[in-house]
Amino acid sequence: MDPQNLRFTKTHEWVAVDGDTATIGISKFAVDQLTDLVYIELPATGTTLKKGDEFGVVESVKAASDLYAPISGEVLDANTALEDDQSALSDDPYGDGWILKLKISNADEIGNLLDHAAYQEHCESESH
Repeated sequence: MDPQNLRFTKTHEWVAVDGDTATIGISKFAVDQLTDLVYIELPATGTTLKKGDEFGVVESVKAASDLYAPISGEVLDANTALEDDQSALSDDPYGDGWILKLKISNADEIGNLLDHAAYQEHCESESH
């Protein structure tokens, strides 16, 4: 996926919308900050999330970072391949490194997310 077409949160999750389904992952910026990833915890299929809910954790050799739902919805699928091998998060965070797919329950929430340019500005302010 092209990051230019995604929406982002200030906590570094990204969202790609296709109809009433949202694919969610974490940004390259987040992966680069965490460095060597060693573990990910994913939500179960069928879990209902509200915007802002913690839905998992990604851990590296230096830190653990909670994952937050950027929008509300029901978990349709989780990328369980990441549980055994987190390299897709580092190698392809906007493709094979997707984390979950949600059935969107409130499409209006998408408009509150950052576009790519605003997210880049946010990352620049965090790295100073």
